Amino acid sequence: MSGRGEHLQSSGPTTDRAPLATVLVANAVSITGNSLTLIGVPWFALDTTGSPGKAGLVAFCAAVPVVVSAIVGGPVIDRIGRRRISVASDLVCALALAAIPLLHRAGLLQFWMLCALMAVTGLFHAPGETARSVLVPTLARRAGTPLTRAASLYDAVSRGARMTGAALAGLLVAFLGADAVLYLDAVTFGLSALLVLVGLRGVPEADPLSAPAPFSLAGYRADLREGYTFVLRSRLILGILVMVMVTNGLNQGWSSVLLPVHARENLGGPAALGLLVAVFGGCALLGALFYGAVGHRFPRRTVFAAGFLLCGAPPYVAAALTDTTAPLLVVLAAGGFGAGVLNPILATVAYETVPDELRSRVSGVNTAAVLLATPLGGLVAGQLVEGAGLTTALVAFGGIYFLATLAPMVFPSWRGMDARPAPPGKRVSREEEGKEVSSSEPSRPAPAPAPGASPPPR
Repeated sequence: MSGRGEHLQSSGPTTDRAPLATVLVANAVSITGNSLTLIGVPWFALDTTGSPGKAGLVAFCAAVPVVVSAIVGGPVIDRIGRRRISVASDLVCALALAAIPLLHRAGLLQFWMLCALMAVTGLFHAPGETARSVLVPTLARRAGTPLTRAASLYDAVSRGARMTGAALAGLLVAFLGADAVLYLDAVTFGLSALLVLVGLRGVPEADPLSAPAPFSLAGYRADLREGYTFVLRSRLILGILVMVMVTNGLNQGWSSVLLPVHARENLGGPAALGLLVAVFGGCALLGALFYGAVGHRFPRRTVFAAGFLLCGAPPYVAAALTDTTAPLLVVLAAGGFGAGVLNPILATVAYETVPDELRSRVSGVNTAAVLLATPLGGLVAGQLVEGAGLTTALVAFGGIYFLATLAPMVFPSWRGMDARPAPPGKRVSREEEGKEVSSSEPSRPAPAPAPGASPPPR
């Protein structure tokens, strides 16, 4: 089974780069808002409740709906349209985030309301991000951009937005308070909605299905089942999902509880937190750009494993062993560079493997799978800090992270990450095609030829 996004050189005499640029900018703006949320909401919860456990509960309430929407949202995205879903999700998130400081200033905000509003943002954020990400292969082909370069650029822009948002959030929390961060966060979601609304108008790939079958529960279940079946038949994709599911849960505990508590108790406050997150994001940006430029020269599995080993356990260990900012800053800089190569690798593997007509559904399955453990990360981290102390929690999370990142070097199915697709134009026999569809290994469509006759990336 081959995807539609493999031939990324434009087949016509002209290219149209505006839609791809629109998605990149809109996603950067939206992710800037996510970075503001990443720092602003935990700090707001800590300021208003004083409890790491409650801060973890807020993160739990925000993450659970993401899983729910990802599980059921793939067929909905295709039916309603990627542009409409992106715009609607950003507008709902903007309203929910703006409501938090407004209710707080009015003296009406209760803890359950904070949890409910964060649950709304979690429910609507995932479909919007999925709708934008699945457009990348077709918009890259429309722009005449190689797939690996488009995936790396998408991730690099996102990393840059995270870096900018984190630095801005730390300063705003320190000087203006968490309320100001949440207001600005709402503005970024509104701006992202406007960019997609205007910039993707008339782009066929962003529109709803041209002639969808009448809606029925049986048809919806069948569409949903296609995505899950595709994932379960690919040992490599399934292995990636299990690994990232575990590490995402650990990352949620780090970002929503462990690092904010460590910054408040040992590092001097939100400015240090913003600096750490910004340095990590900046170095991740460099890592993504580096991989986009020369990543095709190296084995994917080796680069992926090395990147995860750098960004996984070391920050937890460094935070557990030191109460000063400088050592942790160095470790996060190295870890950020390692983290920067991960998403371009994962995105290109997915884009090469999944056909366009299944991309929204499979992406929804992927999102649901990798986020399945995410709600537990913040919850467990908060309870562990309150029950056993911050240092114990850091060591425990770091140890689990290290074990998880050994998977690419231990399990044979990960060798498929280094497999190069067949050259464009190579015919596949019916026997090979049937074997590929029914096999537990991922399909391998033709590669995206890079400009200048460079080797096919990833």
